[in-house]
Amino acid sequence: MEFFADNALLLMIGLLVMITVAGLPMGLAMIVSSVFYLLMAGRDIGLAAENVLNGVFGNFVALAVPLFIFAANIMNAGKVSDRLLTFALALVGRVPGGLAQVNILTSLIFSGMSGSAISDAAGVGKVITDMMTKDGRYPRGFAGAITATSAVVGPIFPPSIPMVFYALISSTSVGALFLGGVIPAVLLVVVLGIAVMVMARLRGFPVEAAIPWRTFPLVFLRAAPALMMPAILLGGIYTGVFTPTEAAAVSAFYALLLSVFAYRVLGLRAFLDVVRATVRTTAVVTIVLCGAFIFNYVITVERVPASVFAFFESMDLNAIQLLILLNLLYLAMGCFLDVSTIMLVVTPLFLPSAAALGIDLTHLGVVLVFNMMIGLITPPYGILLFIIKALNGIPVSEMIREVWVFLAILIALLLVLTFVPDLVLWLPRAAGML
Repeated sequence: MEFFADNALLLMIGLLVMITVAGLPMGLAMIVSSVFYLLMAGRDIGLAAENVLNGVFGNFVALAVPLFIFAANIMNAGKVSDRLLTFALALVGRVPGGLAQVNILTSLIFSGMSGSAISDAAGVGKVITDMMTKDGRYPRGFAGAITATSAVVGPIFPPSIPMVFYALISSTSVGALFLGGVIPAVLLVVVLGIAVMVMARLRGFPVEAAIPWRTFPLVFLRAAPALMMPAILLGGIYTGVFTPTEAAAVSAFYALLLSVFAYRVLGLRAFLDVVRATVRTTAVVTIVLCGAFIFNYVITVERVPASVFAFFESMDLNAIQLLILLNLLYLAMGCFLDVSTIMLVVTPLFLPSAAALGIDLTHLGVVLVFNMMIGLITPPYGILLFIIKALNGIPVSEMIREVWVFLAILIALLLVLTFVPDLVLWLPRAAGML
């Protein structure tokens, strides 16, 4: 038993890898391996359970996650995407690469309601991808690649579920993180739009028939209630009317009112389906949170963050060097691990080192979220590519051939955000949140 006690941490990591490779969900894998460690090391399991309960159910910020999931599910079920698509088509459909431009703009609009790249790709993304591939207007691989790429703006523009997770582990302001993501998200949309415009001219992509400007007021009025949601969310946080967690509740309630009364497209059966889907997703997220809290309890007891801090201190890195190193590490991890695992398990290891070097934790949070979104479209994992394949039947191999240009654009923008912190911090400072 002495051998097991002395090597409990290594045995725990080995067990975690074995269970994950065997196909068990990461949340359960972290719980099983952490409990194994506590037993082998002779630690108090009851104290660990108390930390988990306090972390998950005693944290007001964590409540925002199921509420944002609920709001996104209502928006998808309520067919709000149809009105947003029509609005975006009227606005940018006449630009070269019209439907691809619509794809990008709609992702930005929808991201102000969902906070999730997967919800974006599965909702409005499926509809616009079908429109792009109909009658061979765009190559299937290109349509799938631009849909997956534009969906990554979801967790960068507020609200953002990964940013809520980051606030949970770093004690930074959710409101500051949300506002910090606005400029990077808009920059991403603008850069992607320019890239698509250039590609459209080079490859001869079609331009959509212009919708007469005289019909635009009607199109806008039909979409206006949905467009108000991100404005209410950001306006409420900016003015201090409600906290980010209360904003999540407001967004969920507003989405419900919108779908039931304004658009009248959400019946009782569809509402019950939304509740069931929200409960299932929330259960998965909660298991991951529980696993992360007990796992983080173990690495704290073993003083792993202190060891990481000492290692970086011995390397004598400055702030820029650490940011570059973290970017490279997160880009590599994003190819194989999901966002919640990286954020909740890996990120706490580096926070003490970043704070000690004077890196603003709000800036770091937005940069890391942007970085992890790149992983969602990076082979071989590229979960968004597989979601597009499942929804639209586009082979992943075709999307991979097209996605490299967009990956290069995202990485270039990531470097800009890394070296120019004011792009992230200006808006939170202007709002008095930093």
